[in-house]
Amino acid sequence: MFIRKLTKEVITTGTENVVRTESGLVRGFADDGTVIFRGIPYAKAARFHMPEKPDPWDGIRDAFVYGPACPEIMTVMPADNFNVPHMFYPQREDCQVLNIWTRHPDAAAKRPVMVWLHGGGFSTGSGIEHFAYDGQELAAFADVVVVTVNHRLNVLGHLNLAAYGPEYEHSANLGLADLVAALEWIKRNIAAFGGDPDCVTVFGQSGGGGKVAALLQMPSAEGLFHRAVIESGILYGVPEATQEETRKDAENVLKALDITPEHVKDIETVPFWKLGAAVNEAFSRDQRFHFGPVPEGTYYPGDCFHAGFGKWASGIPVIVGSNLGEFSNSFMRHLGDDRRDRWSVEEKDKLLREQFGEKTDEVLAAFRKAYPGRSDTDVVYTDTLFRRGALSFVDCRLQNGCTAQTYNYLFDLDGAFYGGVTAWHNAEIPYVFHNAAYIEPSYRPGITEPMQDLMASAWASFAASGKPSAKGMPEWIPASAGHPQAMIFGENTGMREGHDTELMKVLPSCKLHLSDESREEAAILFAGGPRELV
Repeated sequence: MFIRKLTKEVITTGTENVVRTESGLVRGFADDGTVIFRGIPYAKAARFHMPEKPDPWDGIRDAFVYGPACPEIMTVMPADNFNVPHMFYPQREDCQVLNIWTRHPDAAAKRPVMVWLHGGGFSTGSGIEHFAYDGQELAAFADVVVVTVNHRLNVLGHLNLAAYGPEYEHSANLGLADLVAALEWIKRNIAAFGGDPDCVTVFGQSGGGGKVAALLQMPSAEGLFHRAVIESGILYGVPEATQEETRKDAENVLKALDITPEHVKDIETVPFWKLGAAVNEAFSRDQRFHFGPVPEGTYYPGDCFHAGFGKWASGIPVIVGSNLGEFSNSFMRHLGDDRRDRWSVEEKDKLLREQFGEKTDEVLAAFRKAYPGRSDTDVVYTDTLFRRGALSFVDCRLQNGCTAQTYNYLFDLDGAFYGGVTAWHNAEIPYVFHNAAYIEPSYRPGITEPMQDLMASAWASFAASGKPSAKGMPEWIPASAGHPQAMIFGENTGMREGHDTELMKVLPSCKLHLSDESREEAAILFAGGPRELV
């Protein structure tokens, strides 16, 4: 996906890279010891209907090219495209495809399988959208099988048509149904690629982390994965939409399309651009529209904060965490020059007083205790939305008596650009995928290489055993009642207990200060969420 120096010929012919799946033979290609398969269909589905097994094919199917991404209602140029470089790919509704990176496909190998769920809320994105999602480095470095997945999003994955007939019973959660279908395909087929179907980890970031959390709530996902990692994926204080709200959304879409309930099936053949326009019109009616999981009986009973954890999910070890800056860092626009290393003492004091008012001294005291050695102004860039979400998820696991361990982390490694930038939303991903040395804004000579070794090792060891460990990293202690342990990944990686407990109590809720170019993007990802955009 990104450009790297090739050390060996890329092999795309012959039979040594051919694997038999239940639907037919697929041919991957070998690149420096890693065999790569792209665009393998794991399911098919009619619009607004549940996924089914893909159609079989004759002969050998070349799996050299990535499959289509889900159509997006609006694809914006990301405001963070420098520090989170993207790649956009053709969009089509038959988007149920996955990609695999493995070392020498061998059914006897039984390597840990790591299944990546992409971000973009539940509205946008794909399994290859970020340069950092490329699985070749992680597969080679940690000897794991890496899988990335495309699935239905936005209106295609989450329009609640359940009021219009039993055939649409699960239409509000089709994006999740696709992911279950992908995991079922992996269960049945991954051994042929060298993976162990009984050692599968789902991991994801942002919306992908939210998808991991949702899968933990779905009885249909039981037995399909064995570990879970949620990176910046739990939004604090953002409630799930209700059946009533999402059925109203669907009613408004049908009205915008001039489709009556008795002709609801017409929505299955409306051109997608018209469907997207109808969603925008429906949004204009209520100034809200929901894309994401919707509580639905036993199929998806709701998030853990309301539904608790099922017995099987309580036995799944989980890593959950966030980054120091997240969106607070990326979208702040307080001063004419937002390079913090150039601010005067007066400008810094003005910024802090404007942000925290009479609570400034209390906030600063808690911040200095949590992050000794950091500049006071970094408190302005300290995220609360995802951090409180991660900590709440840990507490939920503990309060519900989950039998498996829960590991908490905070990623706190500054970027070198703009005079130093606190860890932004997505900043940890290149390190987890062992790709940070290829991503320009992530690279810090002498720091990036050991950090990506450490984080990729920790994630891979967790995938293999359920316990994260790595050479050069202290023992990662799981959270327990009264002991909010966290691994801090930074220039001085180490364990802290309750390091930011007081800070999270006194720090005001996160405000997203958006530039004009970021406002539209944030509206797509966060439409309807109870947060302040200024």
